[in-house]
Amino acid sequence: MSLPKKHFSVKARILSFKYAFTGLFTMLKTEHNAWIHCLAALVAVVGGFILKINTIEWLFVLGAIFLVFALEMINTAIEQLCEAVTKEENPHIKKAKDIAAGAVLVGAGFALVVATFVIYNHWE
Repeated sequence: MSLPKKHFSVKARILSFKYAFTGLFTMLKTEHNAWIHCLAALVAVVGGFILKINTIEWLFVLGAIFLVFALEMINTAIEQLCEAVTKEENPHIKKAKDIAAGAVLVGAGFALVVATFVIYNHWE
């Protein structure tokens, strides 16, 4: 048995953007790590202008910035969901939260690799 198809709705599409922006601003207001990522992103963008990086380098720098933010948002969503399920210690929840945090670490590692390559490319 399949679910009934929903018809396209402009109002629903607009609301989906509202929900997405609400999620983004909620994360920025409530998550300390998001501010660390904002600072790192600011340093990366200012550094990019100082070094006069090229288009391909900008794509990698901005891609790394957006990747880290997206992973941080997913990590935060998983943490919130886990907290809603139970406040008690649970090995499965701990594992899920640790893995989500590890995903952010991998993304941040990629950002560091990108920064290293870009800076090295402009080192004189």
